Amino acid sequence: MRPKRAIVLSGGGARGAYEAGVLRFILDELPRQDGIEPKFDIVCGTSVGAIHAAFIAATADQSEGRGPRLVKIWEDLQVDEVFRFTTRDMLSIPRKILGVRKVAKQLREGRRPDRLFGLLDTGPLEKLVLRSIPWPGIRKNLKAGRLESVCIAATQLATGRAVIFCEQVDRSLPSWASQANIRMQPIRLSPVHALASAAIPLLFPSVRVGARYYADGGLRLNTPLAPAVRLGANRILVVGLSHGVPPNVSEALAQQRTAGFGNPMFLFGKVLNALMLSPVDTDLARMHLVNDIISQGEEAYGPDFLERINEVGDRLDKRPVQRIRDLVIRPSRDLGMMAGELIQGEQGKIELNAFLRTFIRASGTGSDFKEADLLSYLLFDAAFTTPLAELGYSDASAMHEQLVEFFDDRT
Repeated sequence: MRPKRAIVLSGGGARGAYEAGVLRFILDELPRQDGIEPKFDIVCGTSVGAIHAAFIAATADQSEGRGPRLVKIWEDLQVDEVFRFTTRDMLSIPRKILGVRKVAKQLREGRRPDRLFGLLDTGPLEKLVLRSIPWPGIRKNLKAGRLESVCIAATQLATGRAVIFCEQVDRSLPSWASQANIRMQPIRLSPVHALASAAIPLLFPSVRVGARYYADGGLRLNTPLAPAVRLGANRILVVGLSHGVPPNVSEALAQQRTAGFGNPMFLFGKVLNALMLSPVDTDLARMHLVNDIISQGEEAYGPDFLERINEVGDRLDKRPVQRIRDLVIRPSRDLGMMAGELIQGEQGKIELNAFLRTFIRASGTGSDFKEADLLSYLLFDAAFTTPLAELGYSDASAMHEQLVEFFDDRT
């Protein structure tokens, strides 16, 4: 039986340029170099990864140029193309904060504005999402059987639950698909779902979908591995946007980072990295544990062990258990350090808007600290996103053999 493959794309704001570089290698270089059709049955994404997931699904019928087209979007970016913020906007922040009372009054009266409070005007981002993705292509490619499911993760504000907006030809989902704090909701995807998934709290306005409000999916499910598993994928490609902390991190580096914790922006960037990193590592560890249990069960009870426990699970309406192979691509460099080095070395060459200039001054970036984790999520500028895309391409290229094996039905 042919493996059921999924790709899982993480959230990370401007760090998404790295993801685009990885996708460029997979979507264009693997077909060119190896004659491989990089087909995914399930596509899952959060935040910027949700935008990329929609792009992959909407262009699944196209055989050439998808990767370079995606990278070019990032290479052409300027800060004001993603969020608009001028000196006048800076001065109007107090008025915006006071305006929250007006929104609260509307909500009490039963009115539902499309957007809730956000410091930044995301009009340019919304236009970019509309312009860059041929949205009708998602439904067309699903009907044509080019993929089975497209999933976008967002966080429902009222409950704090992760909600997975899931489009597939058969809109029914098994009863065990929604469990614990993750709810899978069949729906016809549109730009509003991607924008809801990418709505960074306070910075970007929360987005209304139906009668509910949603914010960045990364708050609860930054790397949406769980939906891919629940939909039956047994080969999962994960693209992460955090470098991670190797076990041999030197005490000198740890001490240097601790010295920076007196700056709340620096500390918040480290906390954000931890939030983005740990859930997917936990999910992967759980998946590997299940694989080990299956292998040990077969050794102890015979080769039909898996079949027997799934028979019991089927009677109890439980999710089938299976072996899942994963392949994880992560940045080989610390993206926060890359942002810090850029600002320190080339600040005069980057045309930053009023928000980022104020942010840099407030955070101390470019003076004492070589890392700029929080800024790396917000630096939507070609000076930063172009080298990130190049790094993503290079890291994917370094895993060429593993990617070939991942797409080989015989292995």
